[in-house]
Amino acid sequence: MVREDRLPHALMLCGPQGSGKMALALAFASYILCGDKEKGDDSCGHCQHCRLTAKLQHPDLHYTFPTIKLPSMSAEHKPVSDDFIREWQDMLAEGPYFSASQWLTRMGASNQQAIITAGESDNLSKKLSLKSCISEYKVAVVWLPERMNTECANKILKLVEEPPSKTVFIMASEQPELLPETIRSRVQRIEVRKTDDEAIREALIGREGLDADSAHRISRLAGGNWLKALDELSQESENIEFLDAFKRIMRSAFSRDVRGMKQWSDELSGLGREKQRRLLENMLRMTRESFMYNFHEESLNYMSAREEEFVSRFSPFVNEANVVAFNSLYNDALRDIRQNANPKILFFDMALQITVLIRQK
Repeated sequence: MVREDRLPHALMLCGPQGSGKMALALAFASYILCGDKEKGDDSCGHCQHCRLTAKLQHPDLHYTFPTIKLPSMSAEHKPVSDDFIREWQDMLAEGPYFSASQWLTRMGASNQQAIITAGESDNLSKKLSLKSCISEYKVAVVWLPERMNTECANKILKLVEEPPSKTVFIMASEQPELLPETIRSRVQRIEVRKTDDEAIREALIGREGLDADSAHRISRLAGGNWLKALDELSQESENIEFLDAFKRIMRSAFSRDVRGMKQWSDELSGLGREKQRRLLENMLRMTRESFMYNFHEESLNYMSAREEEFVSRFSPFVNEANVVAFNSLYNDALRDIRQNANPKILFFDMALQITVLIRQK
């Protein structure tokens, strides 16, 4: 695009979590700003522009990302990316692969949901209206644009429709369908596919020093998500925590331990809504794995050794009589969490319904 002088003013890289779209967005921004790109197919890495980009200090490279409102902020203040730029730079310095939940933790979020506010669109508009400092182009990298609120989306639309001269927008989106059609129709969309299992397996062996069997199992479990593969390597993996929660509720439900179910629901209600959502998605996955395990076909399952150890004993309790109902139960809970339902009531009610479903055959 750059070499053939057909660089669009707005691109949107779309792909699932851990597919590398943010890594690609940053690499492309670096190439656009590079002062010596004629010598190769990538940014040179040694010119002034590349050095500043690597240090996350290039004056013509601007970042927009979801933020939260901290208790220390005034009631009138609309959070903007600049409020968290140090945390953002620290996270990018560790690598371009990270999730929304990791970013929320980095910002110190408790139970908030991060969004891109109208204040951010105003701030970005001011930055882009100025002449570029040292480069031919100004580049705006927008991470998770689907988290823009309505007011922000309308203002960003005007920027995308009539961009300042020599300005390029690079958006990295996981759920582009949540964006208004008016924005989607004005950007050039590029699909970033999941990483091949084999590529993840080789990276786990070569970079992380795993044995072939562990690398094979984790690469299948990751499902093209490099972030998930790295998470599986951690002893404090969130999946371990979620598996423990899944075991506890199934055992409490089977034995009709109401006190245990109440304790379980109280503990889960203390998690942030993003984490509650991920836990429910994991329960959906474990239900699927338990049901498929009954077919005794290894290629149908995608589990860690720890998960398989539990599922090998639990799978008979997920069968044709209840698998659809289990899925409906968790999907309904996901919907209710997104609509800010009371988590204590929601999880305790879900636990009571599991006591009925788990005995169906």
